[in-house]
Amino acid sequence: MNKLTKNNLALIESRLRSVQKSIDKKLNSLNIKASQRKAEIWNRKQGGGGKSISINGDVIEKAAINFSSISGSKLPASSLATKSKSNGSSKFRAIGVSVISHPFNPYCPTSHMNIRIFLELGKSSIIKNWWIGGGFDLTPYVISNEDASLWHNEAKLTLDEFNKTYYRKFAKNCDEYFVLPHRNENRGIGGIFFDQLQHKDIDTSLYLLEKISESYINAYEKIILDHRNSKFSNDEKDFQIYRRGRYVEFNLLFDRGTKFGIESNGRAESILASLPPSVSWPPLKSSRLKTKEKNLIKFINKSWSERLECQG
Repeated sequence: MNKLTKNNLALIESRLRSVQKSIDKKLNSLNIKASQRKAEIWNRKQGGGGKSISINGDVIEKAAINFSSISGSKLPASSLATKSKSNGSSKFRAIGVSVISHPFNPYCPTSHMNIRIFLELGKSSIIKNWWIGGGFDLTPYVISNEDASLWHNEAKLTLDEFNKTYYRKFAKNCDEYFVLPHRNENRGIGGIFFDQLQHKDIDTSLYLLEKISESYINAYEKIILDHRNSKFSNDEKDFQIYRRGRYVEFNLLFDRGTKFGIESNGRAESILASLPPSVSWPPLKSSRLKTKEKNLIKFINKSWSERLECQG
């Protein structure tokens, strides 16, 4: 594929729309009672558009599964981990799926996944350069070594099919990216994160993205099913809402995806759909909750990828 024809674009969009459809179905099925689901198709003045799906239920309190395919005359700086050869001066097409899930039960962790492909275009829609990016990560509110091991094992098994070096590299990227420097904390227990990758050709790279999305939802489904009926106290629920503040801080202050959405004049409702349904920043007064937070931070600041390699 050396030219972005209408047929080629439709094929890429179709494959990523299928990812959105599959994750939408699985996330919604995790709710025990009937959920509220809303789908909105939107268009962007500068070119392209997308479909945003929201879920509000008894298990998955708030989820967003967003597909977008947008074009522009200049690639925003926030779309690049490092500078491209064109220094962002090329026309571009960006196609991706972004998922965020905030469960109601504090024993169920928050999760995030993103897969995307960027195409830099020259005259007559010739593809000058292209790359894929994405990954997934997990943000727990309760310590669970079993969940962390499952999460990272699923990622490693999937990536080893493509390249034995990918898991270690992508897990390290994730640990380094999802950090709140002003808190000296990781956002969660990590997972995988990568950018500006060309895995063989475009078709094979899209297959890699599809397998990553399958790995994400399969692992997350197992974790939610294990914990969705767990009993919890009011203190544990309050602690979850308090710790969600870290998620908000990262997404609004440091996340490149949020910055890219703003810089590319994206749909604000879709960009901010990652934020939790309720959050608070009260100071922790209870010594018990302070100890709970201290232990949780120690847990999430571990290098889970290194632990997995030691076990292997």
